[in-house]
Amino acid sequence: QVQLVESGGGSVQAGGSLRLSCAASVVSGYTYTIAYMGWFRQAPGKEREGVAGIWTRGSTTLYADSVKGRFTISQDITKNTVYLQMNSLEPEDTAIYYCAVGRGGGFSMSGVGFDFWGQGTQVTVSS
Repeated sequence: QVQLVESGGGSVQAGGSLRLSCAASVVSGYTYTIAYMGWFRQAPGKEREGVAGIWTRGSTTLYADSVKGRFTISQDITKNTVYLQMNSLEPEDTAIYYCAVGRGGGFSMSGVGFDFWGQGTQVTVSS
């Protein structure tokens, strides 16, 4: 099992910034190598949406069109932690944000390829 703990959510006004963090820890005795990490979000009444993903080797990144140029995903491999810097936030960014990890085989922004998910952190952007 891999435990994921997100932090950094909150309430901001439109145009503001937030930085989300997600720390992954592998339960003792369980073998799991994280190949990629991602951020997803789900707004009330809407389906889950992939936001950004990053490969732990090489740091190749992938973004949803809706956040390109505003959000940046990064990682600290030594801490098994992934970050999401969110700038120029818009009310449409309001959602619960989840991080997820996968160990291989590739992934898609629909969530395919991710094995473990965090509990989520709320982001609210007011106009």
